[in-house]
Amino acid sequence: MDDEALELPELEQTLEYIVSEEQQGNRIDKYLSMVQSEITRSYIQKLIDDGKIFLDNKPVKSSSKVKIGQRVQIILPEPVEAEIIAEDLPIDIIYEDKDVIIINKQKGLVVHPAAGHASGTLVNALLYHCSGELSGINGVMRPGIVHRIDRDTTGIMIACKNDKSHQFIAEQLKVHSITRKYQALVYHTFKTDSGRVEGPIGRDPKDRKKMAINQKTGKSAATNYVVLENLTNQYAHIECSLETGRTHQIRVHMASIHHPLLGDTVYGPSKDPFHLEGQALHAGVLGFIHPSSREYVEFSAPLPEYFTDLLMKLRHKR
Repeated sequence: MDDEALELPELEQTLEYIVSEEQQGNRIDKYLSMVQSEITRSYIQKLIDDGKIFLDNKPVKSSSKVKIGQRVQIILPEPVEAEIIAEDLPIDIIYEDKDVIIINKQKGLVVHPAAGHASGTLVNALLYHCSGELSGINGVMRPGIVHRIDRDTTGIMIACKNDKSHQFIAEQLKVHSITRKYQALVYHTFKTDSGRVEGPIGRDPKDRKKMAINQKTGKSAATNYVVLENLTNQYAHIECSLETGRTHQIRVHMASIHHPLLGDTVYGPSKDPFHLEGQALHAGVLGFIHPSSREYVEFSAPLPEYFTDLLMKLRHKR
């Protein structure tokens, strides 16, 4: 996923690892960045400073290096719940009932509060619109949020108003039974009408801010695509269907077969000739079994204006 399913929070506060032969000799902060993806390197440093990381039961220093067979422990402090403020922000609502709310997310909108984005997010807007009636399974920072899409990806996503519907939708995401179709503009034309990309996605070992096809630590991921239109001899318009929902899935998978998304300067060319605000990717269709009616429902979100304008320009070039 570009679309990413959120896992239910765990109560366990201690993480433990055993150093393998190929990992020995690394500094403790680099080692921990290699073996897990949930804690940032800056937060690892803070935990070291606070005496919360141990090597064979002894507190470590930043300069400590790991040896084969050593036991590394991270003691995570109890989470401090921050108050998220309801904000009257514009959101495009496609459908709403007592269980779910379907939103057409605009480009540039962050889904939930995080470091650097305490306000102005979709969650802030949902808290206002739903008068606080959102599921609490994913904690105070992500009420109602059962899956997410990137800030610069537009389109359809679902939020849940109660825990029962949240669990019901989360289970469908877990077994990959939800329909999720995206449209994208990519570099280079295709010789075939369709295809499938399969490769486990995890943190890029060379750049912790990026995802990559990672055979060692990645989670299984598969993306199906259909070529809607080849545009000139340089670009193409495609539709992608997700079998799984990993972070940056479409962006990573399409880049891996030499078809990076237009505007994606992280996984594609570092310079964007079209001056887009992020990748040309739109979540167009979402289908699922409704938590109350138990019937299949499907919703769609129209392509945003920037996408259709660029599509017309590329067609005109042809």
